[in-house]
Amino acid sequence: MIRLRIKVVHWPRRTLVLTDTPRPDCPVCEGLGGIEHHYLDHAGEYGGSDWEPCGCWNEHRRYRLIPLPDQPRRWRRLTVDRDPWGPAGYSDEPPF
Repeated sequence: MIRLRIKVVHWPRRTLVLTDTPRPDCPVCEGLGGIEHHYLDHAGEYGGSDWEPCGCWNEHRRYRLIPLPDQPRRWRRLTVDRDPWGPAGYSDEPPF
């Protein structure tokens, strides 16, 4: 059974897709979609983690619905440079 959700992907072009989700009652991954394995480096410190996908879903199964239009360049510039919390990008007032 496929459990679909709507998602926006940004590569290679902004597109609205239907994608599969992990089975919420899966006894192996407990609904996360995979198992994370942590490992240590040669000094015994945390070296990172590996992700083993579960068989209850296919993370590469996607159905493209519609391509979304790109934002005009002037809109992208306004949303990136504009900060709602302060005039110069940072607020100089204390948080209390």
